[in-house]
Amino acid sequence: MEKLRVIITGSTGMVGEGVLHECLNHPEIGQVLVINRKPCGVVHPGFTEIIHQDFTELSPVREKLTGYDACFFCAGVSSVGMKEPEYTRITYTLTLAFATTLAELNPAMTFCYVSGASTDSTEKGKIMWARVKGKTENDLAKLPFRQVFNFRPAFMTPTPGLKNVNSYYKYITWLVPILKLLMPNSISTLKVVGVAMINVTLRGYEKRVLEVIDIKKVGGTEK
Repeated sequence: MEKLRVIITGSTGMVGEGVLHECLNHPEIGQVLVINRKPCGVVHPGFTEIIHQDFTELSPVREKLTGYDACFFCAGVSSVGMKEPEYTRITYTLTLAFATTLAELNPAMTFCYVSGASTDSTEKGKIMWARVKGKTENDLAKLPFRQVFNFRPAFMTPTPGLKNVNSYYKYITWLVPILKLLMPNSISTLKVVGVAMINVTLRGYEKRVLEVIDIKKVGGTEK
């Protein structure tokens, strides 16, 4: 079996960098293409990077996006301080434009989208970000990919040694053992999230929306 060729977005952020790390070190991944607005500083024989500013307009790089087996879409922003129209543009419009192009070019692709715990699938709740994420999940599922998986991680412990760790993590690491004890289905490692994306691409999964308990099930045992 040929090794997988995957596309990753958001690799200059914590989640994307963690997923990229797992892909570059996985025996069944052959090539990784990252698409960023700025360089991520990675050097690896199986790694290619495209710097591109507008994810809603991919025609300048379109020919470079064919022949891939999976996309791990990890790009995203916090909704803190944002109005709904701007958050919708970045979270929904950008994601759907990018995914629609990939579905046209690679209909046999698996698309994995990093959403979030408590996302609102009804699109009618009171929490703005949860509604927007819910609409994004729902409309991604309508695209003609081979399979679409929506990942809903909650608290993720970062992978040691990586550089794009959110600064507040160093102040709350003492909470990790308590969270694992009291709220085991609200915490996972970033490593498990990355491995889970690879595993659903290789073997599928019975659910299309993966909560933390599903991510840990398909991503393997945590240490």
